[in-house]
Amino acid sequence: MTETWALATLWVGLALAAALLSIYLRIANALGEIMVGIAAGAVIGSTMLGSDTSWIKFLAGAAAIVLTFLAGAELDPVVFRAKWKEATAVGLVSFAAPFIACAAAAYYLLHWDVQASWLAGIAMSTTSVAVVYAVMLEFGLNRTDYGKTVLAACFITDLGTVLALGLLFAPFTYRTVIFIAAGIAVCVLLPRVTPRFFQRYGERPSEFETKYLLLTLFGLGALASWADSEPVLPAYVIGMVLAGTVGRDHALVRRLRTLTFGLLTPFYFLRAGSYVALPALFAAPVAFLILLGSKIAAKCIGVYPVTKMYGSPNKEAMYTTLLMSTGLTFGSISALFGLTHDIIDQAQYTLLILAVIASAVVPTLIANAFFLPHHLLPEAESVPVPATRERRPVTPSPHTKTGA
Repeated sequence: MTETWALATLWVGLALAAALLSIYLRIANALGEIMVGIAAGAVIGSTMLGSDTSWIKFLAGAAAIVLTFLAGAELDPVVFRAKWKEATAVGLVSFAAPFIACAAAAYYLLHWDVQASWLAGIAMSTTSVAVVYAVMLEFGLNRTDYGKTVLAACFITDLGTVLALGLLFAPFTYRTVIFIAAGIAVCVLLPRVTPRFFQRYGERPSEFETKYLLLTLFGLGALASWADSEPVLPAYVIGMVLAGTVGRDHALVRRLRTLTFGLLTPFYFLRAGSYVALPALFAAPVAFLILLGSKIAAKCIGVYPVTKMYGSPNKEAMYTTLLMSTGLTFGSISALFGLTHDIIDQAQYTLLILAVIASAVVPTLIANAFFLPHHLLPEAESVPVPATRERRPVTPSPHTKTGA
């Protein structure tokens, strides 16, 4: 156990360093963790960091599931119904444009075979719900109609990614049918059962609500993995289904955020950064730039006009476009799927992972530095400042007037 505790100390120390870095540079904490993960991977190495240790992989996977669930729970059903056309249009073009552009770039410019090129298109088409939600939460945009619409568009994009991966590569078996049927049944039952359970057993020191939600998320995640799907997808759907219950319980959401951002997400983002192999980047910088540039260019060409079509100002439209250009969770999942199923080789996987992680960092840094829509940021709550020294009450003189 000594080695385990030492490793845990190292990772928590890196998480603390990332938090300080994000405060100093005024960037989202998720980006700070990715950057520290890249540095730690370059100096120490992912093997010495224990990135493939089973308990670290579990915490990172749990972070992706719970963070994606929280992003889904932030979706306001009223806002989604009001702006579903905008969210769907942005989400669909955000998937289709880079999917076609990056697949074509991989095939015609990098000379990858057909299967590898299609997989590159899938991996680069994603938008990272984890990164976007973390950024939204950092600036309080998750509480605005704008933020909720962007999160809904992220869901549409990643739904297209998962469907494309399943239709082109994943086997469709009886397990898939069972998973889809079970998922539909759970989504129908949860909105009816959950409020009753919470009303009867909730608000206790035992944290019944958290255990109930984790049981549901892990259970469907296990079923998704058994069906050769991804555990993150049902987590997002469950979050959307329970948005009217969990999303409105601010105390419960705050406790889940404490669990997620205090313990889980550092392992996810640090681990993602630790896999960046800088020598591979130096060996093939042109291929890396082609993949990254194709994705960002396609997102800008596709998403920006759609946001303008729905009346977004230039700065707000560009901020949306850059956030939709991020990728991490589903992109890395798709790349790893291709490697483990012999669709791409190790060199192609490294280039895809590097481009995916770079797409999580570069567009977000540019967006927050130059296009942050300050007019949409919620006003900070006023906090009373305690007096630095105690003053004696002044007794008014009998000759002093107290009336106006």
